[in-house]
Amino acid sequence: MESSLEKMVDPTLAEMGKNLNEAMKMLEDNQRKIEEENEKKYVRKDIPGPLQGSGQDMVSILQLVQNLMHGEEEDESSQSYRLQNVGEQGHMALLGHSLAAYISVLNRERLRNLTTRILSDTTLWLCRLFRYENGSAYYHEDDREGLLKVCRLVIHSCYEDYTVEGFNVLYNKQPVIYISSAARTGLGQTLCSQLGLPLSCMCRVPCNTMFGSQHQMDVALLDRLIKDDIESGKLPLLLVANAGTPGAGHTDKLGRLKELCEQYNMWLHVEGVNLATLALGYVSSSVLAATKCDSMTLTLGSWLGLPAVPAVTLYRHEDPSLSLAAGLTSSQPVEKLRALPLWLSLQYLGHDGIVERIKHASQLSQRLLENLKNIDFIKTSVEDEFSSPVVVFKFSPELPNIDQMLHAGPITSNERHISDTFNQWLGEQLAQLVPASGVDVVELEDEGTCVRFSPLLTSAVLGTEVQDVDQLVDCLKMKIPILTCTLQLREEFEQEVKRTVGLSYIEDLSWPGLGVVRYEYNSDGKNDDKQEKEAEKINTGLLKKLNELESDLSFSLGPEFGGEKNCVYIGMVTEDLDVSELVETIAATGREIEENSRLLENMTEVVRKGIQEAQVQLQKANEERLLEEGLLRQIPVVGSVLNWFSPFQASPKGRTFNLTAGSLESTEPTYVSKAQGTGTTPPPTPTPSRIKQRLPGQKLFKRSLRSSDGFSETSSVSHTDDLEKLEQRSHSVSTAQEQGIVETEKAEQQNEIAQVTNDNTEDLQSQKSGNDGTKVEEQESLR
Repeated sequence: MESSLEKMVDPTLAEMGKNLNEAMKMLEDNQRKIEEENEKKYVRKDIPGPLQGSGQDMVSILQLVQNLMHGEEEDESSQSYRLQNVGEQGHMALLGHSLAAYISVLNRERLRNLTTRILSDTTLWLCRLFRYENGSAYYHEDDREGLLKVCRLVIHSCYEDYTVEGFNVLYNKQPVIYISSAARTGLGQTLCSQLGLPLSCMCRVPCNTMFGSQHQMDVALLDRLIKDDIESGKLPLLLVANAGTPGAGHTDKLGRLKELCEQYNMWLHVEGVNLATLALGYVSSSVLAATKCDSMTLTLGSWLGLPAVPAVTLYRHEDPSLSLAAGLTSSQPVEKLRALPLWLSLQYLGHDGIVERIKHASQLSQRLLENLKNIDFIKTSVEDEFSSPVVVFKFSPELPNIDQMLHAGPITSNERHISDTFNQWLGEQLAQLVPASGVDVVELEDEGTCVRFSPLLTSAVLGTEVQDVDQLVDCLKMKIPILTCTLQLREEFEQEVKRTVGLSYIEDLSWPGLGVVRYEYNSDGKNDDKQEKEAEKINTGLLKKLNELESDLSFSLGPEFGGEKNCVYIGMVTEDLDVSELVETIAATGREIEENSRLLENMTEVVRKGIQEAQVQLQKANEERLLEEGLLRQIPVVGSVLNWFSPFQASPKGRTFNLTAGSLESTEPTYVSKAQGTGTTPPPTPTPSRIKQRLPGQKLFKRSLRSSDGFSETSSVSHTDDLEKLEQRSHSVSTAQEQGIVETEKAEQQNEIAQVTNDNTEDLQSQKSGNDGTKVEEQESLR
């Protein structure tokens, strides 16, 4: 590309393209040098400082821009991901902004000719690409600005004296703008504030409630609203319809709405992501009706992955003077240069490249929709099952299949809240596990919290491919059993906690997990502040102990904002969870922590009282010693002489505190025996009463399932049978040990008796042998 730049006639354009390439390479390079990292530790680049007098070169400035873009975070994959997918077409769009600044310095005649050509080409290409015949184009940065200019055009068209009289004309006959209740949030307020109209000029049209999609505008109700406004002396001005609502991506009945607008002489404006499918060979009839509307807004930047390109509003109007008065056209050539980045990018992509990108996004959504049909407990909300650019789905445990979906009863508010919580967690997990998919969480009025996949808005920027969609489906299949099991075990966990003494169940519908439990501290008449501190201390220690256990569960303090205090939040679980063992372990651990806390508190009080008592006794002992020694021995000189002539022997008296017994004792036995007594044995530490035998490698709170993968078809013994055999074996071993102890005691007694008998026998034998020896000696002496 550098060789082609050198062949350019204008050296300034060649230098501009070369500098842009070098700048983009520097900004896209995320590797930091060691010297720069060491310098950033001491110098903060994000703190504003004075302007340097000598100036800086381009490399230093671009390095500063790179540091500000990526910050000081270690993980820069999320920030750099978007830059890596800009591509060459993105470079063309960025080059357009540089060229616009360069072209603006041309002489007026050349500037007018160039801007006219750029504007005409871009408008012609877009009108043909999106099947909008005989249209004009307005290029704007804010995607709402086009609708704002169109509203001013309609006001100028319907109120002939508006230019002269202004708001007085509007006061005599108030205009009304109709928007759908499914439109993006804040659109009506923005239009009223920018146009200087009261909020009463904005009429929100409800969506269908009985027939059709619940995200489509109710045409019959709109007709009645228009008639009521006309009868009250108002002027229906404009209708804003959706070809792809911001939430669910549904398209209004544009054909019927266009007929209604022609009937009441209203302007029809259409916007939405589904307008991108107008560039495809096959277009649904509902979206194809948008080509007959009076104006439409296109956001090509997100559809094609083009950075910093303007949005386009195509419109049809015959009076150019009114368009100029409304601001849709301008006599300033510089303003026409807004289309330059788009003009360059469209030429780079070409017609086939644009269609291919939009077609690829539609195929991704269709692939996901086909896979979601085969997953249980997933409910989709799409307008057309065969062609839907936006796929909205949710986890619906009460609807495992279509038959139950049709016969399902009303859902209570608590069930709706729990469902929204679980779907919020599901959407966040999928977005974290598969970031290239671009899924996000949306709030719909009827469906509640749902997960949305809109590749037309994200795939071109994130580079979403088919394998990303397959990975998204695999992750969804892994999360569904976890959601189902957690939802089923929530009630069992609640009942088990309520039956356990010392625990209280905290109902938190916004927590995506098994539930919330709190260990209740027995206050014993303490004040509220001290009781709360002790409860916080115990529950914090309980959380720490639970996290130290070898289990697959997650324990936490709950959300950072809005959660309950002094509680333990338990996350998602699997089907092999032993709820009773979990609750009993929590209760036993809490009791152990409470008893240790009480023991420490009581010991502190006993030690304090013992110290006070020891001080009193030592003071009495000193007084007694003074009385025994006498007054003369207390005089400094006399006492020394007297002690030298007549020493006073006094036994040392002290006090020792027995922590086990909690009593104050004298130190005289210690000085006598010259050894300190051991005292009584401390009581054993309380442990949970229930001890469950486990297989090697089995973690806590797990119960073996006969239907698990560990069950072998060739073996007739399951994990449960193994546990039962282990328990029976341990019971038999303990019984045998007890019997062995009794037998050992009997054997020892018999050995003692036998030993005593042997000793007596040996004594008798020794006596007999002694008597025999004396007889022999006597006989020899006689001889």
